Amino acid sequence: MRKPRSAARVAVLDPDGAVFLFRYDNEEVGVHWAMPGGGLERGESPREGARRELGEETGWTDLEPGKLLCTWEHDFTRAGVPVRQHEHVYVCHGPRREPTDDAAAVHTEEKILAWRWWAPEQLARAKEAVWPPDLAELLAELRKSA
Repeated sequence: MRKPRSAARVAVLDPDGAVFLFRYDNEEVGVHWAMPGGGLERGESPREGARRELGEETGWTDLEPGKLLCTWEHDFTRAGVPVRQHEHVYVCHGPRREPTDDAAAVHTEEKILAWRWWAPEQLARAKEAVWPPDLAELLAELRKSA
């Protein structure tokens, strides 16, 4: 039986539409790319959690999660515990920049291997797993509706 876990993430888009992603290594699913974010704290709303996680993992405290892009569920193991994670994914527009030095300790703790900005065409052709798997399509739809 998997433990339910609520989480939130933020798709940070630069002025050219590139999305910021972290490269994670998970014991069950292996290497994959995902947006900054993580589990909600007790009493925290998904939007509050998204803002907190973005600040912790990137050091960017000046960005605000905007429109809800999607929700999705997936299974994986976190710290030896099988979880079914329900995520709220928000969109945010910001400048293209690097995470601050203050975020480096969180990267080690969360098994974040690397980070990069993905242009829309790069994301659509990604060879490694991206979470959620339909992120490229979701962001393409968002661009069409803008």
